[in-house]
Amino acid sequence: MPDALPLKMLHDRLLVILDKDSSERRSTSGIVIPATAVMGKRLAWADVAAAGPSVRQVSRGDRVLFDPEDKSEVDVGGTDYILLRERDIHAVAQPEKDDAGTGLYL
Repeated sequence: MPDALPLKMLHDRLLVILDKDSSERRSTSGIVIPATAVMGKRLAWADVAAAGPSVRQVSRGDRVLFDPEDKSEVDVGGTDYILLRERDIHAVAQPEKDDAGTGLYL
C-alpha cells in the first residue's frame, strides 16, 4: 500500500485496494474455483488506502468487506483503487494475533 497518495479524500469516502486473493478461491478439498465461476452474490475483501474526514468506523490500513458489484474504480499513479462510501462497508476484519496459538504440536 502506498505511503502517501496525491489526493485528499472528502466526506465519508474510502479508497481501497482489492485483495488479490479474492479473485480465485479454493474449496475445502483444494479445488481452485476461478473468479469467473458464478456462485451467487459474493462479497470481497480490500485494504483501506485512504479515508475521508467524516469516516468514523474505518481507518487506513483496515481490511474491509464490501459488495464488489457496487464499486467505482479509479487509477491513481498506476495503481487501481476502488472508491466506496463508509456505509457500503459490511464489516472490518479484526487484526490477526500472532500469539493466538497454544504452541503445542500434536
